Amino acid sequence: MSATLKQGLTEETVRELSDARDEPEWLLERRLEALASLDDLDLPDVIQTPGRRWTNLTDLQFDSLVDPLNQSDETERVTAEGVEVLDFETALDEHEDLIREELGATLDPQSNYLTALSAALFTTGTLIYVPEGVDAEDVKIRTEMRSDSLFSHTLVVTEESASVTILEAIGDEGSPVTATGEDEGPAADDEGRYFSNLVEVAAGTNSNVQFGSLQDLSEDAYCYTLKHGIAGDHATINWIEGNFGTQITRSDVETELNGEGSESQIVGSFFGHEDQHFDVNARVWHNAEHTTADLVTRGVLDDTARSVYEGVQDVGRDAWDTSSYQRENTLMLSDESEADASPKLIIKNHDTEASHSATVGQVDQQDMFYMTSRGISPDQARNMLVEGFFVPVLEEIAVEEFRDDVEALVQERLA
Repeated sequence: MSATLKQGLTEETVRELSDARDEPEWLLERRLEALASLDDLDLPDVIQTPGRRWTNLTDLQFDSLVDPLNQSDETERVTAEGVEVLDFETALDEHEDLIREELGATLDPQSNYLTALSAALFTTGTLIYVPEGVDAEDVKIRTEMRSDSLFSHTLVVTEESASVTILEAIGDEGSPVTATGEDEGPAADDEGRYFSNLVEVAAGTNSNVQFGSLQDLSEDAYCYTLKHGIAGDHATINWIEGNFGTQITRSDVETELNGEGSESQIVGSFFGHEDQHFDVNARVWHNAEHTTADLVTRGVLDDTARSVYEGVQDVGRDAWDTSSYQRENTLMLSDESEADASPKLIIKNHDTEASHSATVGQVDQQDMFYMTSRGISPDQARNMLVEGFFVPVLEEIAVEEFRDDVEALVQERLA
């Protein structure tokens, strides 16, 4: 696939972007490698059935969306004791060897066209480095998008027996999840805007990472995110993903359980209305013995909104004593909304306990009748049922601030 961008995507463009950030030569070379790979890469795979493609990523009109040299954001980074939370330019000055070793080691930047595009063009990003034995909470990254396109990269590295809880949020000015700034973000653009975020987590032996992510961009935007973690021996990577904004969102959250006794939980939520489209994917690979995974997603759709969900639990031949569970539920508030789900089990080892389920349905009319017959208005009854629908996901979220943000976004959507 190839694309024509606003100002052209050439080697000169990438060099200009890198020179403006005073980057080392090795990073420029990696950007150029990603650029060179674009002609040979396809868009991310989407679920297809005869005569139908569930998500049409070709709707992303790059010629009008991506403006490489005019990226702008306002990012607030809050660290915790013992943890280094650095923007990439500072991180390159202080931890160049670490970034050179770990950047792209967990997540292949040439996985598809969109990852390579992001690897070539990212201008904002964060290194979160947690040294051995450090136990930290309340690491926050809150970003306001202030340009027509923005490419971001987050790298999390935890050493042995370290622990960290991270909340990352992206939105526009005025969103309850973003940083506070004085300048106004860009006005809505009929041609649309584009946000891309790659996140890679390298969890060392016996370390624990909880990574929460919230997206609340304006509905003229398109969003692509890929979050990929590799867990070492007895390490835990827990993801919490919330999607509320944009016109089209493609979200992939993935964990490789490569260490003995490693664990992962992927908790997802989304709430779509009008003509929003969410393509949400959760994947886990059990590659070692005694590994555990739990995938939980709940979403609500109203108006003509649409969702596509794919969950994959892949149990390898050497993954003895595996426990892997998956459940996805979508609630539709409108007859015109539409949801599809495709949970999958790929099991190559018989010493496995695994299950998967997915349901799609509308508000229970008996529940509505019960509530309205007791004096509750239909709108209030519906809102109470939606709030209750999200409770099982909220109960899985250990971070109080993240729960508060999700509840605020649900309340805002129901208002």
